Amino acid sequence: MERTFIILKPSAVGRGLAGEVINRFERRGLFFAGLKMMQLSDAILEEHYAHLKNKPFFPMLKRAMQATPVIVGCIEGKDAVQVVRTMCGPTNCREAQPGTVRGDFGVSVEHNIIHASDSKENAVIEINRFFQPKELFDYKPVSINLIYGQDEMN
Repeated sequence: MERTFIILKPSAVGRGLAGEVINRFERRGLFFAGLKMMQLSDAILEEHYAHLKNKPFFPMLKRAMQATPVIVGCIEGKDAVQVVRTMCGPTNCREAQPGTVRGDFGVSVEHNIIHASDSKENAVIEINRFFQPKELFDYKPVSINLIYGQDEMN
C-alpha cells in the first residue's frame, strides 16, 4: 500500500466541507493513517511552498492558508498518490470535472479546497513535514478484503 498527503485548506474547513471530502476518500476505499487539525505557521508554509516563496502572489497565498486552521491527512491505499490526485481534479476549480472535489466544491484557483501530493517522493516529504511518526497508524480496515483483491494488497 502507498501513502499520500492532503491538506484540507481554509476554503474547505471554513465552508464546512471537511467531513464531506474525508468521506469521499473513505467511500472510495482509501483509509487515513493520520488526520489532524492545525494552524499553519509562517515557517511551515515557507517550507511547504518553498518553490513559490519568491513569487509575487506568495503573501496572498500565505494569508489564504492561514485564514482558518487546516486539516492535514495521511491517506493510505493502492496507488494512493494518483487516486487522490484524480479525485481532487485540477488546481483551477473552474477546469475541474464534476465529481471531483474541486469540480463539485470550488470555482477558484486561490480557494481550491485541497492540496494533494503530486508524487510518491513528495508524499513522503510532506507526510514527514506535517506528522510525527507517533501520529501515524499502521492498520488495515476490517473491510480491506472487500476493497482490494488478494493480489492488490501488497
